[in-house]
Amino acid sequence: MSSEETGASGSGTGTGGRVCVCPGSFDPLTLGHLDVLLRAAELFDVVHAGVAVNPDKRGTFTGPERADLVRRALAESGDPRAARVVVTEFDGGLLVEHCRRLGAPVVVKGLRSGTDYAYELPMALMNRHLTGLETVFLVGDPAYGHVSSSLVKEVARHGGDVSGLVPAAVRAALGTRLGENAPDPA
Repeated sequence: MSSEETGASGSGTGTGGRVCVCPGSFDPLTLGHLDVLLRAAELFDVVHAGVAVNPDKRGTFTGPERADLVRRALAESGDPRAARVVVTEFDGGLLVEHCRRLGAPVVVKGLRSGTDYAYELPMALMNRHLTGLETVFLVGDPAYGHVSSSLVKEVARHGGDVSGLVPAAVRAALGTRLGENAPDPA
């Protein structure tokens, strides 16, 4: 597990007050993810954006690259709630252990649809069974209901415009990583 824990401002451990973890691969971060992180920051004093790093999977971006993109998107958002979001990488171990290390008794997950709920519910119940970890589901903004990281990558890979789906820093990184296929929104 990486012990690096820095907020959008680049410092701080994010301890104290009401603490939650918003886990995800964020490969890449979408505007839907950003919306959930910022809305969670309205409800909690500290939100750990838990960037999951699975050494057995090869993503589009490495764990440190994804964490950096989340930090950049938060900083560029100009939203004051972003100061309460701390970006934390964690390995492919159990989420409940990551939450325990951070002192976070709650996980926040965004839901786009009933399909997301059906996928997330068994995990939420297992987490509660294992350690008592609670899960709060935030209903996603309908404007991003069709947006997923895998669809964003597919669109960008084929030269489609992803600027309304991802933050500017992510759009630029996708263009670079996928061979400049993503067109400039200008």
